[in-house]
Amino acid sequence: MDINLIQIFILLVVILVSMTLHEMVHAYVGYWLGDDTAKHEGRLTLNPLAHIDPFLTILLPILLAVTGAPIFGGAKPVPFNPHNIRWGEFGAMLVGIAGPISNLLLAFLGFGLLAIVGVNGAAGSVLSIWIYVNLGFFIFNILPIPPLDGSRLLYYLAPDSIRTLLASVEQYGLIVVFAIILLFSQYLAMYMQAAINFFLSIFAAIFGVVI
Repeated sequence: MDINLIQIFILLVVILVSMTLHEMVHAYVGYWLGDDTAKHEGRLTLNPLAHIDPFLTILLPILLAVTGAPIFGGAKPVPFNPHNIRWGEFGAMLVGIAGPISNLLLAFLGFGLLAIVGVNGAAGSVLSIWIYVNLGFFIFNILPIPPLDGSRLLYYLAPDSIRTLLASVEQYGLIVVFAIILLFSQYLAMYMQAAINFFLSIFAAIFGVVI
């Protein structure tokens, strides 16, 4: 029981740190590209309270971890005005994918540290959780489905007719995400696990460590 509680506490801390960095990167890239919407709404901050969504950031990842499923989640979307962003849809795409890419980078750096400290012991356990959480957040949020971050890449590549369809889907926001989780949970879990294993194999080949 104590071990489970400790693991849940570590998981919660990792989730809060990872998602705070994820959302802050969104906000800073948008600000760097000329939009100050996130700044005015208090999202240019490392304060996790400004970013967390009670269900997507905390409850969902913990429930997935307890049930042994791949861990993924999200946070409150960072607002930005695409009309203020330099480079049009390309700039909006950079804002969108910046968050997931930050999680991929965090997972990569965590794996590098794991190669140094080893997989055994407390540090190895914490780093393993760090790697799995950040890979899960990257893989889920990079899906090209509105309102997930990966949809910004689809917006950039798609013709105007498809963009209109994407915008109509995106207005339903979290309802779309909940529907995906509820209706396709089995396939989503399979996709998540396969993608996590793929990136772990790449990291292992680079650093020579298997977890």
